[in-house]
Amino acid sequence: MSVQDRPAAEVLSLRGVRKAYGPVLAVDDLDLTVEAGALVALLGPSGCGKTTTLRMVAGFETPDTGSIRIGEREVAALPPHRRNLGMVFQNYSLFPHRTVAENIGFGLRMAGVARAERDRRVEEMLDLIRLPGRGDMYPSQLSGGQQQRVALGRSLIVNPKVLLLDEPLGALDKALRESMQFEVRAMQQRLGITTLLVTHDQEEALSMADRVAVMNRGRILQIGSPNDIYDRPQSRFVAEFLGTSNIFEGRVSPDGTALLVPGGNGDVAVPLEAPAAAGQPLLLSVRPERMRLGANRGEGANFEGRITGAVFRGNYAAYQLDVPALGRELFVYRQADGPLGTVSFGLGEVLTLGWTPRDAVPVSAE
Repeated sequence: MSVQDRPAAEVLSLRGVRKAYGPVLAVDDLDLTVEAGALVALLGPSGCGKTTTLRMVAGFETPDTGSIRIGEREVAALPPHRRNLGMVFQNYSLFPHRTVAENIGFGLRMAGVARAERDRRVEEMLDLIRLPGRGDMYPSQLSGGQQQRVALGRSLIVNPKVLLLDEPLGALDKALRESMQFEVRAMQQRLGITTLLVTHDQEEALSMADRVAVMNRGRILQIGSPNDIYDRPQSRFVAEFLGTSNIFEGRVSPDGTALLVPGGNGDVAVPLEAPAAAGQPLLLSVRPERMRLGANRGEGANFEGRITGAVFRGNYAAYQLDVPALGRELFVYRQADGPLGTVSFGLGEVLTLGWTPRDAVPVSAE
C-alpha cells in the first residue's frame, strides 16, 4: 500500500473539550490540533487525562462540552465505527484463534470487501509490516514485536483518517521497544497518516513525535517540538517530568542580572541570560548534562562541590555533588570518556561545577 493509494490525511482538532467523572475533572477545557501527516504525543503521568482524551477521540467516551473534529466533520456525537479511525492498544487485542492474515483483514471483512481484494490488501500489508509469508501463522507463534506489527497492520489496512496509539509499545522489553519506535515512526512517515500517540514514556514521546503535549491534571501545560519541550521547559513540572533537572529558586537581584538563591551562608548570585524585573520571584532549571565538571572555572556560574555519588550509565556517568555554597546537592551528567564501566571522578573528590547563563531556563512554579 502506498501513500498514493490512501486518502489525504485529515487534521484532528479538539476545542474546549471537558470531561468529568462526578467530582473528578479528568480533562479541563483542552485545545489540541494534530496537523495532517503529523505524529503528536500526549505525554504525562497516570491520571493526567491523556487516555481520557484519546478515548473521547476514539468515541469510547463522550465529552461533557467541546468539539472534536476530523477535517471538517464534527465527530463528538458519532459512535466509534463511524469515525474512520485506526487504533492500536498496548495489549495488541488480537484474536488468538484467527491467523495473522485473518486478524489483519478483519476490518475489511466486516466492511464487506470481496475476498480477492481483501487477500490482495492483506498481502500488501504483510509486506509493509515486514511479515511476508507469515499470514498463516497464529499470534501465539509470533514474538511481541511481531504481534504489535500485526495490530498496527490491522489498524492501517482500513485506510483510517487518523491513527490512535494507546501506549502501543508498553508491553515490550526495552531493546524491542526502542527498535519498534523506529519501525512505527518510519511506517507513519511513509504513509503520511495523522497520528495521536498516548504514552507515559518520555523517551518514547521524544523519539517518535513531531510535537509533544505534556499534560497534568487534565490540561496541556506545554506543547512543542521534542527539542523545545526538553531544552526550554516553561514550567517546573515539565522540566522535572522530562528527565532530571536542577531547580534554583530565589529572587532577582536589584540590578536584574542575577538570581539570588538562598545558600549555606546567605544569598548566592546565579547569573541570568537576560535581565529580569528586580525583586521578582524566579525559578531556573538547568539540565544535568548542561553542567560542566572539572578542575577549571568557566563562563557563568561556578561552584565548588564534593562528589557524594557516582554511577556509570553506559554512555555517560551521573554524579551527585554536595555544594556548600548553595547548601544542597546537584546532579551532573558527564559523557563517558574512559573505558566502559568506569567513571572519571571518584567519591570525595572536590571539583568545580558550573553552567552558562543560556542553559539556565526560567520556569513557572506549577
